[in-house]
Amino acid sequence: MTERPLTGVTVVSLEQAVAAPFATRQLADLGARVIKVERPGGGDFARRYDTTVHGQSSYFVWLNRSKESLTLDVKSARGREVLDELLAGADVFVQNLAPGAAARLGLDAASLTARYPSLIPCTVSGYGTSGPWADRKAYDLLVQCQTGLVSLTGTAEATARVGVSVADIAAGMYAYSGILTALYTRATTGTARAVEVSLFEALGEWMSQPAYYTRYGGTPPPRIGTRHATIAPYGAYTAADGGQVLFSVQNEREWAALCERFLGRPDLVDDPRFATGSARVAHRDELDAIIAERFGRSGGAEVMEALDEVGIANAGVNGVQEFVAHPVLADRDRWHDVDLPGAVMQALRPPADLAGVRPRMDPVPAAGEHTERILTELGRTAAEIDALRADGVI
Repeated sequence: MTERPLTGVTVVSLEQAVAAPFATRQLADLGARVIKVERPGGGDFARRYDTTVHGQSSYFVWLNRSKESLTLDVKSARGREVLDELLAGADVFVQNLAPGAAARLGLDAASLTARYPSLIPCTVSGYGTSGPWADRKAYDLLVQCQTGLVSLTGTAEATARVGVSVADIAAGMYAYSGILTALYTRATTGTARAVEVSLFEALGEWMSQPAYYTRYGGTPPPRIGTRHATIAPYGAYTAADGGQVLFSVQNEREWAALCERFLGRPDLVDDPRFATGSARVAHRDELDAIIAERFGRSGGAEVMEALDEVGIANAGVNGVQEFVAHPVLADRDRWHDVDLPGAVMQALRPPADLAGVRPRMDPVPAAGEHTERILTELGRTAAEIDALRADGVI
């Protein structure tokens, strides 16, 4: 097996919840050593979000495999001494502390760059470290609301939260790619550059299309459930047996094929109401009625088979249980065992496959599991470690 790309890279993280842990777990997937610094007496509060995975939090086991856990009171003098020793030997430092906390601890990017010129500091914040909202706390759903995402999600009658932590995930992805870019820049130029990502601006990037549509079109895209706001037909329809099938027409060739070979209505190809993408959106209700009538004559499986024959992309509308049991995941060997404290779980492999490289999928740590080993590496004796533990520093 080829050596993992980030073998030899050390990451120290003061992280909690989702965004920063998602970034560092992906670095660990590629072979980086990630030392997760947690609070004594409980650790990352995401450990207690739920207890559904063999007594562990579903969030925590997703985000924290392959890491080493060190419990440390970084506000204490002796705890800070340990952290400084770790940073002196680290390549990357990641933190998503509460607004202003990193600066108060001297762990902001400017302070760290001055003390450790080769260190890459990465800050994950809610609304940025400057500007009028720099001091505001931000959680995923708050950011979904502030970016307008919630206003686009749901039905005409009611808005809805996106069902995953999409703002956190967006920020974690940009932190991950930003860190990789900074590591490459340091390797090629010798300059270590700080990385900063906010949840608001990360999700704002993902909101660009509806933002541009609204700014230049004058009105926001409508909120229409599983239908696509600016493409038609594109959405889920109900077949005769109650099954839901989603399909999409992306171009005029597909539109003609749908009319002629699925709907049996070649006259619709050049109908002025439907001849262009914009016209189909403007006359969506009339088009939906025609499609609903056709769906009402066949079961879900028959509809999908007919659409496949026409070359129209389609899929049944799965629940999470159907996703977990999906044949693509099974046949492509995407599930792998990961050890937990006292148990074993099945976890999905990272989605980016590198030829000849097996992703790292090591255990999810218990809080403080590696504290003694890490402190021993730093030269602490057993007696010193016992004293730190007795005084609540670790």
